[in-house]
Amino acid sequence: MTEPGDALSFDLVAAALRADSADVAVYARVLTDSLGDTLPAGVVTVDRERTMSDRMRGRPGEVSKITVRLGDQLLTLGVERGRPVAEICREVRGVVLSRQPVQVAEWAAELARALVAYADQNAQAAQVLRRLVAGS
Repeated sequence: MTEPGDALSFDLVAAALRADSADVAVYARVLTDSLGDTLPAGVVTVDRERTMSDRMRGRPGEVSKITVRLGDQLLTLGVERGRPVAEICREVRGVVLSRQPVQVAEWAAELARALVAYADQNAQAAQVLRRLVAGS
């Protein structure tokens, strides 16, 4: 991330995160696939709801909530009654000090800011964000 042309742009990351935000199920899948599977353990947590049919057929179930933990910031995106519910929280030593419900667009923008800041400190995160921006 030291090369001038190598720096990740907040605008590019935010646009990539907003691209699939209209459909929460698709958005959850994109975040799970692009971020959850490649960032270090503990950064992205995915909660799923499994029906009896899912259990019997060995399916993972539907994504019900995604939590991204970057430093003291906790960003959650869930689904309640088919509608997206987004929150930005501040957490210190496992205690949530503030909780702010936000629109999905604002949540995505804050996630982009947090990821760009995290990528400045972490080469693996920078590589993941480059792939997300490139669409691969």
